[in-house]
Amino acid sequence: MTHLTGDSVAELFTGAVLLAKAGEEVAPRGMATREVLNVTMTLAQPRARLLYAPPTRILNPAFAVAETVWHLSGSDEPWIYDYNARLRQFTDDGILRGAYGPRMRNWAGTVDQLRRVVEILKEDRDSRRALIQLYDPARDAAGHKDVPCTLGFRFHLRAGRLHMTTSMRGQDVWIGMPYDLFFFTTLHELVAGWLDADLGEYHHQVGSLHIYERDMERADTLTDVTASTVMPELATPWEGFDKLLAKVGAREETGHPGWAAMADTMCSYRLWKDGLREQAWRVADTIDTPLGEALIAWYGELVRRTGTSTARTIPTSAGTGTM
Repeated sequence: MTHLTGDSVAELFTGAVLLAKAGEEVAPRGMATREVLNVTMTLAQPRARLLYAPPTRILNPAFAVAETVWHLSGSDEPWIYDYNARLRQFTDDGILRGAYGPRMRNWAGTVDQLRRVVEILKEDRDSRRALIQLYDPARDAAGHKDVPCTLGFRFHLRAGRLHMTTSMRGQDVWIGMPYDLFFFTTLHELVAGWLDADLGEYHHQVGSLHIYERDMERADTLTDVTASTVMPELATPWEGFDKLLAKVGAREETGHPGWAAMADTMCSYRLWKDGLREQAWRVADTIDTPLGEALIAWYGELVRRTGTSTARTIPTSAGTGTM
């Protein structure tokens, strides 16, 4: 078993890409892939969750935020496609059957697993039973297109620190890992807050760590990966949490600085998608967190990809690598 350790997502990403590139050649579902089996990772600072690796790997932070809100709110609604249209290719009848949200917040229509984790650890702070299960054989043997890559999450409260472990059957290191870790570590931070515990280590266990051959050329040019800045705090009371998520999803005022930045990131991107580019830039400028800088860099990447002109000059801070 191979183990990687990092203080930030950037460090883990760099190590995981190098590891996967040297993996064995396999072709599940006919797709050429490099793979390393049984990899574990430890992230010492879970709030250092935002990857910044220009010019090779530039994330869409609005999708990272939107997917996190989508999962946490228990949703499988199609509004997520507004932030990542590629997800549609994995749907059955317009629905992502492997969506984490309903499984986490409403398993079999009866169990809010997230609530139970908090209840279990409040009742017994040494418990080994605080877990969230995502993979469901009863559903996932049906042959739908979207089967969860994530098997589940485990939480251990020890000496006043909450540690979290994610188990995955497979992890696409190039495309999926940066977005997955953004959501997973947000979940970790929230549960720690609900338990009034310090944030412990985040552990990531992967059965198949892989990179697709189609991404190898870009991965070969990966050079300027900088340490991710620790993100603003997102801890918030459990009471009213779902209402807070609804406000973020609706891009309304939250009254919480960390979540306000999340809402503004989603708002700015929707303006961009609606063709209101200058307004989108202006909103991004007001986001005084790493999300704002990442969003400005993403808009610059979109302009580059489309070859369109823009009256907007990208601030130099978007390329300084301070995230």
